[in-house]
Amino acid sequence: MRPRNLPHPLPQHMRAVVASRPGGPDVLTVTQRALPRPARGEALVRVVAAGVNRADLMQRAGHYPGTAAVADLGLEVSGIVVSVGPGVGDDLLGREVCALLPGGGYAEYVAVRAAHLAPVPAGVSTVDAAGLMEATATVWSNLYMPDKPVPGSWLLVHGGASGIGATAVQLAAAHGVRVATTVGSPGKARFVAGLGADLVIDHRRQDFADELCERGIRPAVVLDIVGADYLQRNLRVLERGGRVVVIGHQSGSRASIDLEPLLRSNLTLTGSGLRMRPDHEKDQIIADLVQHVWPLYESGAIVPTTHAVLPLERAAEAHRLLEQSHHRGKVLLLAGPGLPPTPESRR
Repeated sequence: MRPRNLPHPLPQHMRAVVASRPGGPDVLTVTQRALPRPARGEALVRVVAAGVNRADLMQRAGHYPGTAAVADLGLEVSGIVVSVGPGVGDDLLGREVCALLPGGGYAEYVAVRAAHLAPVPAGVSTVDAAGLMEATATVWSNLYMPDKPVPGSWLLVHGGASGIGATAVQLAAAHGVRVATTVGSPGKARFVAGLGADLVIDHRRQDFADELCERGIRPAVVLDIVGADYLQRNLRVLERGGRVVVIGHQSGSRASIDLEPLLRSNLTLTGSGLRMRPDHEKDQIIADLVQHVWPLYESGAIVPTTHAVLPLERAAEAHRLLEQSHHRGKVLLLAGPGLPPTPESRR
């Protein structure tokens, strides 16, 4: 069976941003590619915007584990379904969606597994929706699918001003969980406090473990994007039976730790990467998001945190923005024609 399309014709080619070789932001180039065709169980999405994530930076540099190809960047997009493959209902055609991808989102079109699509939440713009999937899927799968934090307990989020951090702070606050978070500047401290964080620690001036211990705060869960440098201190501050969830290693992937706190306090140290999960697990995560998290966006209990929207051609600038950690929330690339960049991107 051939794919079914919307009534208007589709182009034969599209623009895509690729990494020509492993390296810095300057290796990102715009190229022309043949339009992908949706296979069985897939849909073709005309991309409006794509989210930029630190995993993209690692992949561009050739350091992302388990990724064979450096070139195809982009783990999340928003857009409109323009074609569906065999086994996918025509009711998806014309729908505004956001999508979780294994790669290739820095493009004008992308073919994606239909089960990895979600409707754009009511009240959220299609552009802002490009930054929802990676962060919400990461936070939900690591904090709420294994064992939900108890209302009134403490959660420690490292990098609270990042896209994942801002989502974790808001989601926890919406569920009655008290949140402590680390940030790197007074401006970021104000940003996360406005999202609902109860305690904000500037890691450039304060040691988070000392601050928590002095206040008698023992988190039940730590969500950590930093890795090696924070691991021992994370174990030090946890309450008995608590868990550390490592989802990144910005300070390095190798650490030497004292196991005594782990044993004495019955702690759990775990980690996960969203991209490496099998498709059936991602199917369930996305179904959970639509059921449990999308209503929070629609009610305004959680809001998108878009820092800047840059044209697709300025992908290198978007990568530099993340590398310099000047952003608060998500950085997006605009692929859809006729949509102006946000004021933050006019620099």
